[in-house]
Amino acid sequence: MDSSKPTASRKTTPSPIVAGFWILAVFLLLTSLAHAEDKTYTAQVIKYPYNLESETVVGAPRRHEVKPRESLLDIARAYGLGYNEMALLYPRMDPWLPPQQKHLIVPTMWVLPPTRLEELVINVPELRLYFFDKKSRTVQTYPIGIGDEGWETPLGVGYIAEKRPNPAWYIPESLQAKYGMKVMPPGPENPLGEYMMKLSLGPYGIHGTHMPWGVGRLVSHGCIRCYPEHIRILYPQVAVGTRLEIIYEPVKLGVKNGRVYVEAHPDVYGKLGDYTRYATEKLERSPWAAKVDRKRFALAVRLQNGVPTDVGSLDGAPPTTLVEEMDRRKNHLDFGRGTF
Repeated sequence: MDSSKPTASRKTTPSPIVAGFWILAVFLLLTSLAHAEDKTYTAQVIKYPYNLESETVVGAPRRHEVKPRESLLDIARAYGLGYNEMALLYPRMDPWLPPQQKHLIVPTMWVLPPTRLEELVINVPELRLYFFDKKSRTVQTYPIGIGDEGWETPLGVGYIAEKRPNPAWYIPESLQAKYGMKVMPPGPENPLGEYMMKLSLGPYGIHGTHMPWGVGRLVSHGCIRCYPEHIRILYPQVAVGTRLEIIYEPVKLGVKNGRVYVEAHPDVYGKLGDYTRYATEKLERSPWAAKVDRKRFALAVRLQNGVPTDVGSLDGAPPTTLVEEMDRRKNHLDFGRGTF
């Protein structure tokens, strides 16, 4: 429950997820307080059909026209995305003042993570949770917030050990002086939100949050944070005993309609060393290596924008993929005519 002890910090190049975090922290806090009592955010259960052998890319990109007083955080949440998913796609756009009436691509498309159990999967560098239903062959997916550097979300295989509505927060000893208490009762200031699903992997859980801006960021002490509207959907569906895989896969490969896609994310915890080598070796081990255009693959890996990108061989491929369009325009705000 956000109670892991900090480890030695590493010197890593800040990603768009964490860059400028403290500069924006005060503004984000005010925003989160404004949203804390906001009951207007709702979400629908969206179940995507999948087949781990032949259809492992789900969803489809959407477009959104920026309205007055909208931020990228508002847009991300409205489409069921974390802040990171919009920030990675628009790294040069002011997150608080996106151009009004601008038509933005919304990346509501995902390559499924590798899974052996097909139940709950959390892909840490992607900052996203997947809930598989093997009987119906459908999957739901939701954005999450994860542990900050020094408080990393643990990796491993476990299960949901306990469920609690309106949970009290038993504050780790290392944080009790900061909060001035040992136990924080349920309420609007409780960082666990309305629901908590405790993991078997130590003092951690999947829970809601009183600060929705933290979804899509490295903000917790190890726990997995969901938007309030998403934890309300997940909580009644996920039974005690549901098996869980927490993995670290910044590069995912998948297939849709016979085409090969790659989805590359930043190495948020600095675990990989040589990112390009890691991605290339992963491609070589995949069953689709012979079908991939290496130039397109290398470009998608270099951008690390989290967007599933068609990297299939040029025979029958679209004339321009999104990553090629972005590279051509050097991340200019007007990019977006390419295809996924």
